Amino acid sequence: MNTLRFAIGLCAVLFAISAQAAKPTNILIIVSDDQGYQDLGCFGSDEIKTPHLDKLAAGGAKLTNFYVTWPACTPSRGSLLTGRYPQRNGTYDMYRNEAPDYDYLYKPGEYEVTFERVGGMDTREVLLPAILKQKGFTSGIYGKWDLGIHKRFLPIARGFDEFYGFVNTGIDYYTHERYGVHSMFRNNKRTEEDKGIYATTLFHREAKEFLDKHHNKPFFLYVPFNAPHNSSSLNRTIRGSIQAPEEYKALYPAPPEPQFVKRTIKGKEVMVPTSGTRRRDYLASVTCMDDAIGGLLNQLEEYGIADNTLVIFFSDNGGGGGAINTPLRGKKAMMFEGGIRVPCIVRWPGKIPAGTTSHEFLTSLEVLPTAVAAAGAKLPQHIVYDGFDMTPILQKKKASPRKEMFWQRRFDKAARVENWKWVESAKGSGLFDLSKDISEKNDLSKSHPKKLKELKAAFARWTQRMEEAEPRGPFRDY
Repeated sequence: MNTLRFAIGLCAVLFAISAQAAKPTNILIIVSDDQGYQDLGCFGSDEIKTPHLDKLAAGGAKLTNFYVTWPACTPSRGSLLTGRYPQRNGTYDMYRNEAPDYDYLYKPGEYEVTFERVGGMDTREVLLPAILKQKGFTSGIYGKWDLGIHKRFLPIARGFDEFYGFVNTGIDYYTHERYGVHSMFRNNKRTEEDKGIYATTLFHREAKEFLDKHHNKPFFLYVPFNAPHNSSSLNRTIRGSIQAPEEYKALYPAPPEPQFVKRTIKGKEVMVPTSGTRRRDYLASVTCMDDAIGGLLNQLEEYGIADNTLVIFFSDNGGGGGAINTPLRGKKAMMFEGGIRVPCIVRWPGKIPAGTTSHEFLTSLEVLPTAVAAAGAKLPQHIVYDGFDMTPILQKKKASPRKEMFWQRRFDKAARVENWKWVESAKGSGLFDLSKDISEKNDLSKSHPKKLKELKAAFARWTQRMEEAEPRGPFRDY
């Protein structure tokens, strides 16, 4: 009888282990907005308070050589969700209006026919949540969408089951307006239900509720924060900095007086924040975001699913106003490293060794294939992908197969081949050996003309491949 009981008990244990092993891995992707390369404790800052992201890095891998596909938000986020270069998926510029840059508030009838209102990612593109549906995943997005406002472009039409967030490139953190136009949506409908509540608080609340509802089945949770992006307000006093709750500002030393100064902008005298004020506000917004991330990570622990959840964190592009990108040159919107190399953390307990650092050449194009493989799903055979599953690289089982990466933003171009980087842009140009010069200080164009020619030729070949790809809107003619 004892032998029989032991056998039954052993079978039960083995069954439970087998069931757990067979359960698809959950996916949690967190994206910050315009965060500086150095602006995490685990990436070298002794100023910023990011204990939860630092703990995430301690439990997984810190990626120091990780790139996004564009030096600003919209195309970068499009690549993340498609696994394809912006020039291949058709979203290779912004869906935004530029009149607010000149303090112009659109009238409703005008706004309805602007590009920000009608532009969006080609509906033929297949996004990550749609792929994960083959494995029964429930998908939610809480935060910044940025891939179109019409229903056919919104997350619900692209494979997500739930959406709460804003649809444009940036908002006022409290009014939820982008330069006077209300931008918050719940699923397919615009909503002002939470007007006045800080955006990071809302995105954490909604993501928390998603985990409460769906933690016991396979899920993909995408939390693209707008922090620490500048505040998109027509009020120059607000617009010149990053909004943050007062309790988080109090965590940092007050900037020297005066905190605001008078400036003449486009013929008008306005009060704008000083650089010290902007830095304090930036730090506060990141720490507030870090607390929200900590809340989500704690939920994974409480529900006993942390070991079965792949967590990926990175910034959508290089740091902007208030950020520090040291030791990288440049910032958001530039083709130098400071615009396209970003901090990244990946945690997958039992799969990726804890407390490790990877210097391998990797990019956000790898995120979708990695998530699909982790979930046990299959990539659609008819689609050309530009990335690969990076799990074996982070497990240190093999070197990264990535040898090249290319960027183009209108007339600005850049190519990286092995450790060589070529930049041709309005903000500066040159040839750099990143193995010796990560700060891109020494232009080697004249001393290495053959290498410069090689990188330009590689860029030309990439351009030709993108032009030969099946064209996608809205910019390509087809």
